[in-house]
Amino acid sequence: MEEEQQIQIPRVKLGSQGLEVARLGFGCAGLSGMYNAPLSHEAGSSVIKEAFNRGITFFDTSDLYGDNYDNEIMVGKALKQLPREKVQLATKFGIKRTGEFEFEVKGNPEYVRQCCEASLKRLGVDYIDLYYQHRVDLSVPIEDTMTELKKLVDEGKIKYIGLSEPSVDTIRRAHAVHPITALEMEYSLWARDIENEIIPLCRELGIGIVAYSPLGRGFFGGKVVMESLPSDSVLTMHPRFSRENLEKNKPLYSKLANLAEKHGCTTPQLALAWLLHQGNDIIPIPGTTKVKNLADNIGALALKLTKGDLKEISDAFPIEEVGGNREFEVFSKYAWKFANTPLK
Repeated sequence: MEEEQQIQIPRVKLGSQGLEVARLGFGCAGLSGMYNAPLSHEAGSSVIKEAFNRGITFFDTSDLYGDNYDNEIMVGKALKQLPREKVQLATKFGIKRTGEFEFEVKGNPEYVRQCCEASLKRLGVDYIDLYYQHRVDLSVPIEDTMTELKKLVDEGKIKYIGLSEPSVDTIRRAHAVHPITALEMEYSLWARDIENEIIPLCRELGIGIVAYSPLGRGFFGGKVVMESLPSDSVLTMHPRFSRENLEKNKPLYSKLANLAEKHGCTTPQLALAWLLHQGNDIIPIPGTTKVKNLADNIGALALKLTKGDLKEISDAFPIEEVGGNREFEVFSKYAWKFANTPLK
Protein backbone atom coordinates (compact mmCIF):
# COMPACT_ATOMS: atom_id res chain seq x y z
CA MET A 1 0.00 0.00 0.00
CA GLU A 2 1.39 3.36 -1.03
CA GLU A 3 -0.90 5.72 0.85
CA GLU A 4 -0.24 4.97 4.51
CA GLN A 5 0.56 8.59 5.34
CA GLN A 6 -2.78 9.76 3.95
CA ILE A 7 -4.83 7.32 6.02
CA GLN A 8 -6.94 9.17 8.54
CA ILE A 9 -7.05 7.26 11.79
CA PRO A 10 -10.61 7.47 13.12
CA ARG A 11 -11.41 8.04 16.77
CA VAL A 12 -13.71 5.72 18.69
CA LYS A 13 -15.14 5.43 22.19
CA LEU A 14 -13.27 2.96 24.37
CA GLY A 15 -15.88 1.61 26.75
CA SER A 16 -18.94 3.57 27.83
CA GLN A 17 -17.37 5.90 30.41
CA GLY A 18 -16.37 8.68 28.01
CA LEU A 19 -12.80 7.83 26.96
CA GLU A 20 -12.17 8.40 23.26
CA VAL A 21 -9.05 7.01 21.60
CA ALA A 22 -7.50 6.52 18.18
CA ARG A 23 -8.74 3.36 16.42
CA LEU A 24 -5.18 2.04 16.52
CA GLY A 25 -2.96 2.47 19.57
CA PHE A 26 0.77 2.07 20.09
CA GLY A 27 2.35 -0.38 22.54
CA CYS A 28 5.55 1.20 23.85
CA ALA A 29 7.13 -1.81 25.59
CA GLY A 30 9.32 -2.78 22.63
CA LEU A 31 11.04 0.60 22.64
CA SER A 32 12.73 -0.45 25.90
CA GLY A 33 13.86 -3.80 24.58
CA MET A 34 11.02 -6.21 25.22
CA TYR A 35 11.95 -8.34 22.19
CA ASN A 36 14.99 -6.51 20.82
CA ALA A 37 17.77 -4.15 21.83
CA PRO A 38 16.37 -1.09 23.67
CA LEU A 39 16.31 2.23 21.83
CA SER A 40 17.87 5.36 23.25
CA HIS A 41 15.36 7.75 24.79
CA GLU A 42 15.92 10.11 21.88
CA ALA A 43 15.25 7.40 19.29
CA GLY A 44 12.24 6.04 21.21
CA SER A 45 10.76 9.52 21.59
CA SER A 46 11.20 10.02 17.87
CA VAL A 47 9.12 6.88 17.10
CA ILE A 48 6.39 8.02 19.51
CA LYS A 49 6.30 11.49 17.94
CA GLU A 50 6.13 9.97 14.45
CA ALA A 51 3.19 7.79 15.56
CA PHE A 52 1.44 10.88 16.94
CA ASN A 53 2.06 12.83 13.75
CA ARG A 54 0.41 10.02 11.80
CA GLY A 55 -2.69 10.12 13.98
CA ILE A 56 -1.97 7.55 16.71
CA THR A 57 -2.76 9.28 20.01
CA PHE A 58 -3.23 6.29 22.35
CA PHE A 59 0.04 5.15 23.95
CA ASP A 60 0.45 2.16 26.27
CA THR A 61 3.26 1.71 28.80
CA SER A 62 3.78 0.16 32.25
CA ASP A 63 5.98 0.48 35.30
CA LEU A 64 7.23 -3.03 34.43
CA TYR A 65 8.70 -2.23 31.01
CA GLY A 66 12.43 -1.77 30.68
CA ASP A 67 15.12 -1.78 33.35
CA ASN A 68 14.64 0.77 36.12
CA TYR A 69 11.29 1.96 34.76
CA ASP A 70 12.97 2.91 31.49
CA ASN A 71 9.81 2.86 29.38
CA GLU A 72 7.75 5.26 31.49
CA ILE A 73 10.70 7.64 31.67
CA MET A 74 11.11 7.50 27.86
CA VAL A 75 7.39 8.01 27.26
CA GLY A 76 7.47 10.95 29.67
CA LYS A 77 10.24 12.57 27.63
CA ALA A 78 8.25 12.09 24.42
CA LEU A 79 5.11 13.57 26.01
CA LYS A 80 6.94 16.78 26.82
CA GLN A 81 7.19 17.32 23.06
CA LEU A 82 3.49 16.62 22.38
CA PRO A 83 0.23 18.38 23.28
CA ARG A 84 -0.77 16.50 26.46
CA GLU A 85 -4.50 17.09 26.02
CA LYS A 86 -4.46 15.30 22.66
CA VAL A 87 -2.76 12.15 24.01
CA GLN A 88 -4.52 9.23 25.68
CA LEU A 89 -1.94 7.77 28.02
CA ALA A 90 -2.27 4.30 29.54
CA THR A 91 0.06 2.79 32.09
CA LYS A 92 -0.11 -0.10 34.54
CA PHE A 93 0.85 -1.25 38.02
CA GLY A 94 0.84 -4.57 39.80
CA ILE A 95 3.77 -6.65 38.56
CA LYS A 96 6.89 -6.14 40.63
CA ARG A 97 10.17 -7.47 39.29
CA THR A 98 11.99 -9.56 41.92
CA GLY A 99 14.73 -11.10 39.74
CA GLU A 100 15.89 -11.34 36.14
CA PHE A 101 12.73 -13.15 35.06
CA GLU A 102 10.97 -13.41 38.41
CA PHE A 103 7.93 -11.39 39.40
CA GLU A 104 5.51 -10.74 42.23
CA VAL A 105 1.94 -9.60 41.59
CA LYS A 106 0.65 -7.02 44.09
CA GLY A 107 -2.73 -5.33 44.36
CA ASN A 108 -2.98 -4.12 47.95
CA PRO A 109 -4.25 -0.52 48.35
CA GLU A 110 -0.96 0.96 49.64
CA TYR A 111 0.91 -0.49 46.67
CA VAL A 112 -1.71 0.80 44.20
CA ARG A 113 -1.27 4.37 45.45
CA GLN A 114 2.51 4.15 45.70
CA CYS A 115 2.75 2.91 42.09
CA CYS A 116 0.37 5.53 40.72
CA GLU A 117 2.21 8.42 42.33
CA ALA A 118 5.58 7.07 41.15
CA SER A 119 4.26 6.67 37.58
CA LEU A 120 2.88 10.22 37.54
CA LYS A 121 6.32 11.49 38.54
CA ARG A 122 8.24 9.40 35.99
CA LEU A 123 5.84 10.29 33.21
CA GLY A 124 5.90 13.97 34.19
CA VAL A 125 2.11 14.30 34.03
CA ASP A 126 -0.68 15.46 36.35
CA TYR A 127 -3.01 12.61 35.44
CA ILE A 128 -3.07 9.22 33.70
CA ASP A 129 -5.91 8.72 31.24
CA LEU A 130 -6.25 4.95 31.70
CA TYR A 131 -4.66 3.13 34.64
CA TYR A 132 -4.64 -0.68 34.57
CA GLN A 133 -3.97 -3.36 37.11
CA HIS A 134 -1.37 -5.23 35.04
CA ARG A 135 -2.22 -8.64 36.52
CA VAL A 136 -4.73 -9.54 39.20
CA ASP A 137 -3.34 -10.23 42.68
CA LEU A 138 -4.87 -13.61 43.56
CA SER A 139 -4.45 -12.94 47.29
CA VAL A 140 -6.23 -9.55 47.56
CA PRO A 141 -10.01 -9.08 47.15
CA ILE A 142 -10.54 -7.11 43.94
CA GLU A 143 -12.83 -4.78 45.91
CA ASP A 144 -9.82 -3.57 47.96
CA THR A 145 -7.79 -2.81 44.84
CA MET A 146 -10.72 -1.11 43.11
CA THR A 147 -11.63 1.03 46.13
CA GLU A 148 -8.14 2.56 46.06
CA LEU A 149 -8.32 3.06 42.29
CA LYS A 150 -11.68 4.78 42.74
CA LYS A 151 -10.06 7.16 45.26
CA LEU A 152 -7.38 7.99 42.68
CA VAL A 153 -10.13 8.80 40.15
CA ASP A 154 -11.86 11.03 42.72
CA GLU A 155 -8.53 12.83 43.31
CA GLY A 156 -8.05 13.43 39.57
CA LYS A 157 -4.84 11.39 39.40
CA ILE A 158 -6.37 8.91 36.98
CA LYS A 159 -9.35 9.37 34.68
CA TYR A 160 -10.37 5.81 33.86
CA ILE A 161 -9.73 2.36 35.33
CA GLY A 162 -8.66 -0.75 33.44
CA LEU A 163 -7.77 -4.37 34.22
CA SER A 164 -5.50 -6.77 32.38
CA GLU A 165 -6.23 -10.51 32.26
CA PRO A 166 -9.03 -10.56 34.89
CA SER A 167 -11.44 -13.47 35.23
CA VAL A 168 -15.17 -13.14 34.52
CA ASP A 169 -15.95 -13.09 38.25
CA THR A 170 -13.23 -10.48 38.90
CA ILE A 171 -14.60 -8.24 36.13
CA ARG A 172 -18.13 -8.30 37.53
CA ARG A 173 -16.99 -7.64 41.10
CA ALA A 174 -14.59 -4.87 40.06
CA HIS A 175 -17.20 -3.20 37.86
CA ALA A 176 -19.62 -3.11 40.81
CA VAL A 177 -17.15 -0.97 42.81
CA HIS A 178 -16.38 1.47 39.98
CA PRO A 179 -17.07 1.15 36.23
CA ILE A 180 -14.22 -0.48 34.32
CA THR A 181 -13.46 1.36 31.08
CA ALA A 182 -11.24 -1.20 29.35
CA LEU A 183 -9.65 -4.61 29.62
CA GLU A 184 -6.21 -5.17 28.16
CA MET A 185 -6.22 -8.73 26.87
CA GLU A 186 -4.10 -10.73 24.48
CA TYR A 187 -6.13 -11.01 21.29
CA SER A 188 -4.98 -11.94 17.83
CA LEU A 189 -5.44 -14.62 15.20
CA TRP A 190 -3.47 -17.04 17.37
CA ALA A 191 -4.93 -15.96 20.75
CA ARG A 192 -8.71 -16.12 20.56
CA ASP A 193 -9.62 -17.60 23.95
CA ILE A 194 -11.47 -14.43 25.06
CA GLU A 195 -14.11 -14.71 22.33
CA ASN A 196 -16.68 -16.90 24.13
CA GLU A 197 -16.73 -15.40 27.63
CA ILE A 198 -14.76 -12.16 27.96
CA ILE A 199 -15.90 -10.29 24.84
CA PRO A 200 -19.65 -10.93 25.39
CA LEU A 201 -19.30 -9.84 29.04
CA CYS A 202 -17.49 -6.65 28.03
CA ARG A 203 -20.24 -5.83 25.55
CA GLU A 204 -22.87 -6.47 28.22
CA LEU A 205 -21.14 -4.10 30.67
CA GLY A 206 -19.93 -1.46 28.18
CA ILE A 207 -16.22 -2.23 28.61
CA GLY A 208 -13.77 -1.74 25.74
CA ILE A 209 -11.02 -4.20 24.84
CA VAL A 210 -7.42 -3.21 24.18
CA ALA A 211 -5.71 -6.04 22.30
CA TYR A 212 -2.09 -6.53 23.33
CA SER A 213 0.34 -8.57 21.20
CA PRO A 214 -2.01 -8.22 18.20
CA LEU A 215 0.80 -9.39 15.92
CA GLY A 216 1.58 -12.48 18.00
CA ARG A 217 4.69 -10.98 19.68
CA GLY A 218 6.13 -10.45 16.20
CA PHE A 219 5.16 -13.86 14.82
CA PHE A 220 2.94 -12.33 12.12
CA GLY A 221 5.79 -10.05 11.08
CA GLY A 222 7.47 -13.17 9.69
CA LYS A 223 11.03 -12.44 10.74
CA VAL A 224 11.06 -15.00 13.56
CA VAL A 225 9.56 -17.53 11.17
CA MET A 226 12.26 -17.03 8.54
CA GLU A 227 15.24 -16.58 10.85
CA SER A 228 16.22 -18.11 14.16
CA LEU A 229 15.59 -16.10 17.32
CA PRO A 230 18.55 -14.20 18.81
CA SER A 231 19.79 -16.18 21.83
CA ASP A 232 19.24 -13.16 24.13
CA SER A 233 15.61 -12.66 23.07
CA VAL A 234 13.04 -13.13 25.83
CA LEU A 235 10.96 -15.00 23.25
CA THR A 236 13.27 -18.01 23.61
CA MET A 237 11.39 -18.51 26.91
CA HIS A 238 7.95 -18.30 25.27
CA PRO A 239 6.23 -21.67 24.62
CA ARG A 240 5.14 -20.77 21.08
CA PHE A 241 8.67 -19.85 20.06
CA SER A 242 10.37 -23.03 21.19
CA ARG A 243 12.08 -24.73 18.26
CA GLU A 244 9.51 -27.53 18.19
CA ASN A 245 6.45 -25.26 18.34
CA LEU A 246 7.87 -22.73 15.92
CA GLU A 247 8.22 -25.53 13.36
CA LYS A 248 4.61 -26.49 14.04
CA ASN A 249 3.43 -22.90 13.64
CA LYS A 250 5.36 -22.04 10.47
CA PRO A 251 2.81 -23.69 8.08
CA LEU A 252 0.05 -21.57 9.65
CA TYR A 253 2.08 -18.45 8.95
CA SER A 254 2.59 -19.57 5.34
CA LYS A 255 -1.16 -19.95 4.80
CA LEU A 256 -1.73 -16.45 6.17
CA ALA A 257 1.07 -15.04 4.01
CA ASN A 258 -0.60 -16.54 0.92
CA LEU A 259 -3.90 -14.89 1.85
CA ALA A 260 -2.13 -11.57 2.39
CA GLU A 261 -0.73 -11.81 -1.11
CA LYS A 262 -4.24 -12.42 -2.42
CA HIS A 263 -5.45 -9.25 -0.64
CA GLY A 264 -2.49 -7.20 -1.87
CA CYS A 265 -1.19 -6.44 1.60
CA THR A 266 1.49 -7.60 4.03
CA THR A 267 0.93 -10.46 6.47
CA PRO A 268 0.96 -8.15 9.55
CA GLN A 269 -1.59 -5.91 7.82
CA LEU A 270 -3.92 -8.83 7.23
CA ALA A 271 -3.58 -10.04 10.84
CA LEU A 272 -4.31 -6.52 12.13
CA ALA A 273 -7.18 -5.95 9.70
CA TRP A 274 -8.79 -9.20 10.86
CA LEU A 275 -8.61 -7.92 14.44
CA LEU A 276 -9.93 -4.45 13.55
CA HIS A 277 -12.93 -6.12 11.90
CA GLN A 278 -13.88 -7.92 15.14
CA GLY A 279 -15.57 -4.73 16.38
CA ASN A 280 -15.05 -1.01 16.97
CA ASP A 281 -14.75 -1.74 20.69
CA ILE A 282 -11.49 -3.63 20.10
CA ILE A 283 -8.38 -1.46 19.87
CA PRO A 284 -5.14 -3.18 18.85
CA ILE A 285 -1.90 -1.69 20.20
CA PRO A 286 0.92 -3.02 18.00
CA GLY A 287 4.36 -1.73 18.86
CA THR A 288 7.44 -1.30 16.72
CA THR A 289 10.85 0.35 16.75
CA LYS A 290 10.74 1.12 13.00
CA VAL A 291 8.82 3.87 11.21
CA LYS A 292 8.38 1.60 8.18
CA ASN A 293 6.48 -0.93 10.33
CA LEU A 294 4.46 1.89 11.87
CA ALA A 295 3.28 2.93 8.40
CA ASP A 296 2.56 -0.70 7.55
CA ASN A 297 0.41 -1.12 10.67
CA ILE A 298 -1.58 2.03 9.91
CA GLY A 299 -2.14 0.67 6.41
CA ALA A 300 -4.22 -2.14 7.94
CA LEU A 301 -6.97 0.42 8.61
CA ALA A 302 -7.54 0.77 4.86
CA LEU A 303 -8.19 -2.94 4.31
CA LYS A 304 -11.84 -3.85 3.86
CA LEU A 305 -12.71 -7.48 4.53
CA THR A 306 -16.04 -9.21 3.92
CA LYS A 307 -17.57 -11.79 6.27
CA GLY A 308 -16.38 -14.41 3.81
CA ASP A 309 -12.83 -13.01 3.93
CA LEU A 310 -12.84 -13.04 7.73
CA LYS A 311 -13.99 -16.64 7.83
CA GLU A 312 -11.33 -17.63 5.31
CA ILE A 313 -8.64 -15.97 7.41
CA SER A 314 -9.88 -17.57 10.67
CA ASP A 315 -10.11 -20.97 8.98
CA ALA A 316 -6.57 -20.63 7.63
CA PHE A 317 -5.33 -20.23 11.20
CA PRO A 318 -7.21 -22.87 13.24
CA ILE A 319 -6.54 -22.10 16.86
CA GLU A 320 -6.43 -25.78 17.86
CA GLU A 321 -3.44 -26.29 15.55
CA VAL A 322 -1.28 -23.61 17.18
CA GLY A 323 1.65 -25.15 19.06
CA GLY A 324 2.41 -23.93 22.59
CA ASN A 325 0.57 -21.99 25.31
CA ARG A 326 -0.07 -18.30 24.62
CA GLU A 327 1.52 -17.01 27.82
CA PHE A 328 5.01 -17.04 29.30
CA GLU A 329 5.17 -19.82 31.89
CA VAL A 330 5.94 -17.35 34.69
CA PHE A 331 2.62 -15.55 34.08
CA SER A 332 0.47 -18.55 33.23
CA LYS A 333 -1.19 -18.78 36.65
CA TYR A 334 -2.33 -15.16 36.25
CA ALA A 335 -4.03 -15.73 32.88
CA TRP A 336 -7.67 -14.63 32.87
CA LYS A 337 -9.15 -18.10 33.33
CA PHE A 338 -7.48 -18.34 36.76
CA ALA A 339 -7.54 -14.68 37.85
CA ASN A 340 -10.05 -14.92 40.69
CA THR A 341 -9.55 -13.10 43.98
CA PRO A 342 -10.69 -13.94 47.54
CA LEU A 343 -14.20 -12.84 48.51
CA LYS A 344 -14.34 -9.66 50.53
